[in-house]
Amino acid sequence: MISGGWVCALHVRTAGLGGAALGSDEEEAVYLAYVVIDVLTNQVIGEREYAVRPTRRPSEELQTGQPLDVVVQQFDEFVRSLQVDPHSPLFRLVTDGQPPLRQCLHPEACSKELDLPTYYARFHDLRKEYVRAYTLRAVTPRAQPAPPPPDHPTCLLDMLNYLGITPYAGENFYASEVKDMASIIQRIIADGFRLELPETIDLVLETGICSKDDEIDGNCIVRARGLPWQSSDQDIAKFFRGLNVAKGGVALCLSPQGRRNGEALVRFISQEHRDMALKRHKHHIGPRYIEVYRASGDDYLQVAGGATCEAVAFLSRGAQVIVRMRGLPYDATPQQVLEFFSTGDDPVNVLDGAEGVLFVRRADGRATGDAFVLFAKEEDSPKALSRHRKLIGARYIELFRSTTAEVQQVLNRSLETRTSQASTPSTASAPAESLLPVALVPQHVITSGTAKDCVRLRGLPYEAQVEHILTFLDEFAQNIVMQGVHMVYNAQGHPSGEAFIQMNSETSAFLCAQQKHHRYMTFGKKQRYIEVFQCSGDDMNLVLTGGVTPATSPKVLSPGTLLSPPPPAPRLLAQHIAHQSLLARQHENLLLSLRPPLVPLLPYVRAPSPAYPVQMLPQTQILPTKRSYDRAFTQTEAPPAKRQYVQQQITPSLSLPMLSYGTSAPVFSYANTSPMLSPFNTLPPTLSAALPAGYGTGLSAALPSTISTPFPGSLSMSLFPTYPYYPGV
Repeated sequence: MISGGWVCALHVRTAGLGGAALGSDEEEAVYLAYVVIDVLTNQVIGEREYAVRPTRRPSEELQTGQPLDVVVQQFDEFVRSLQVDPHSPLFRLVTDGQPPLRQCLHPEACSKELDLPTYYARFHDLRKEYVRAYTLRAVTPRAQPAPPPPDHPTCLLDMLNYLGITPYAGENFYASEVKDMASIIQRIIADGFRLELPETIDLVLETGICSKDDEIDGNCIVRARGLPWQSSDQDIAKFFRGLNVAKGGVALCLSPQGRRNGEALVRFISQEHRDMALKRHKHHIGPRYIEVYRASGDDYLQVAGGATCEAVAFLSRGAQVIVRMRGLPYDATPQQVLEFFSTGDDPVNVLDGAEGVLFVRRADGRATGDAFVLFAKEEDSPKALSRHRKLIGARYIELFRSTTAEVQQVLNRSLETRTSQASTPSTASAPAESLLPVALVPQHVITSGTAKDCVRLRGLPYEAQVEHILTFLDEFAQNIVMQGVHMVYNAQGHPSGEAFIQMNSETSAFLCAQQKHHRYMTFGKKQRYIEVFQCSGDDMNLVLTGGVTPATSPKVLSPGTLLSPPPPAPRLLAQHIAHQSLLARQHENLLLSLRPPLVPLLPYVRAPSPAYPVQMLPQTQILPTKRSYDRAFTQTEAPPAKRQYVQQQITPSLSLPMLSYGTSAPVFSYANTSPMLSPFNTLPPTLSAALPAGYGTGLSAALPSTISTPFPGSLSMSLFPTYPYYPGV
C-alpha cells in the first residue's frame, strides 16, 4: 500500500509491435519516457524521455540515442537529483499493462546481460489499479452515479473516456501516452484511491519439490522445445525472464535413456503469465529459436512429480545447486566424490558431506554410473562445473547443472523398473526369440525412399551414446541431418550395438561408409572396430519394422526420441536378416568351391585349309564373388533365372556341334540339348590349308579323356561347356 511517496509512469516503445503484442516480436526498445509524481501533493515533479539506440540491429535513425544500460543509469541519476531515493519502497513504477516490463525491458536486459536496478522488479499495472478503483467501487460515492466502467480496459482511451479526461494533444507525439498515464494516475489519487496491487518480478528461480499427489493447474504449463541440450533450469528461467515461474517449476524432459532431449515443461504462477510465455514462441537462446506450446498438468506431473521418499529426503536438504555426475566408475564411493570436488583448484564442499551424494542404481542394485550432488550456494556452481571431464581413476566424469525434476525423473524410472520386474510372475514364459518388441514412433519421424543417404553402424559398444557416435564419425558428423541418429534397442530396452544415421546426401553416406568401415571406436578402455554400411531409408525401415509392409503397419524406431516407454511392436527381423546374410556368404563359398575350373579353350580347326581360318573364342567372364550389402535387406530372393547367353563371334558360314565334359551329368545345364547350329559333314572349300598335316589328331590326344565325343574326322563336338545350376546365384 502506498499512502505517500512517489510513483513514476513508465512508457516503452520498441522497433516492432505495440499494444498487447509489445515485445512478442523480440524487438529492442528504442524509446523510454518517465513522469515522476509526488503522491502527497499529487503533482508532477519531473519528466524525462530517452532515445535508446539498438545494439543488435543498429538503426541509422537512432544513432543519436544511447544504449539501454546508459539510459537506465541516466534516469537513476535524474531521480536522485529530485531528492528521491529510487530504491526506497515508497518509489514505484506504473506501466500500462504487463508487457513494458515483463515482455520488453527484463527479457532484453537478460539477453544483453544487463542488471536492471531493483525498483524495475516491482511496479503497478495501471489497468488493474483502474479496475480496482472504479469497477469495484473503492472510491467515495459521487452525487450522481456514473455508468459502469469496462471490466477490462483494452487501452488508455477506454479509461480516459470513462473518467472524462481529454487525451493529450500536444506536439510531442511520442510523449502522448506517458502524459495520458500521468493524467489517469493523478485522477485516481485525487479520487482517494491508494495503489494497493503491487506486481513483482522474480529474478531468481526458487527450488521446490513436486509430488505425484499435488494438484497442478493445467492452465499454467507450457512446453519449450529446441533447447540446447546443456541448458539448465536457470537458463530456461532466464529465457522466460520477467515472468514468474513457480517454485521448482522447470522440469527438463529426459529420453528413455536418461538423457536430455531438448524439451522442458515450465509451470508459471498464473494463467496470465502462461499466456505471456506463449507469446515468446520462436524467441531465441543464442542462435537457437525456442518453440513454446501449451501443456497439461498431467504432462508436468509425469515429468516432475516424485513418488520416492529417497528423492524427497535428498532434495529437502535446502541445496541451491544440484549437479549431475555421469560416467562414474561402477564401484565409486561417496568419499571419492567428495575428494573429486574438494581437491585441485577452486575446491568446493558438498552439502552435508556424504549425505549430499545420491547414486542412481538399476533395479538389481547395480550402479548406473550416474550420481547427483548437492551444493549449498549458487556461487558453488561454477566451481563444481569447472571439474567437467576431470578423472576419477581412469574414467573422465561429465558434469551438468541439474534440477529437482530431473532427480525425480531418474529415480521414478528406477522405481518403475523395480515395480514392473517385481510384478512379473516368475513362471511367465520368455518371449519368443523372433519376437522383439520395439518402440513405435510416428511415421514421419523415419526417412524412406531408395536413395542411399543413410549409414548403418554395427558392433557398437553397449555403453556408446550419441556423442560417442559423433566423435567416431569425426568430420562426417557435420553431414548428419537434424535428429538423424537412431539407436536400436533390444526387447529389454538395452542397446543392441546398432545404429542408423541419416546423412544429408548419398555422397556423404558413401564417403562415410568408405572411410569409417572397420575403424576403431575407443570407449574408455575398450576398442571396438565398427562396421559401417551405406543403405537407404527403405532398408532402414525394413529392419525397424521387422520386414512388414510400411503401408499396412506403422514404422518402428528405437525409443530414443520418446518421452515414455512405448508399447511393444510387431516382429523385428534384424537378427533373421543377419542370419540370412551369414548363410548367403556360406552358400557363396560353397558355390565357388563347386564351380568347375575354367579350362582355356583351344582354337578349333579341322585341317590346314584356306577355306577354314582359325577361330578364337572370347574368354568366359567370371561371376563376381562378393554379395552386395543391399541383398542383406532383401526378404525374398528373386525367382531363379538362367544366366544370359552371350553370342559368340563366329563366322555365320561355320557350323559347330556341341561338346560337354565332366565326370557326371549336371543337375541342370545352361547348354542346349541339341546343337545350336546345324552340323555339317563336308568341309567348306575356304578352310585354310596352311596348318600341318595331322594337326587334328594331335589335338584330340591332348584333350582330357572325359570329353564325351572324341575328335572325329567329321566335326561333332561343342565348344560350350556346361555348369551346374544353383538357385540364388
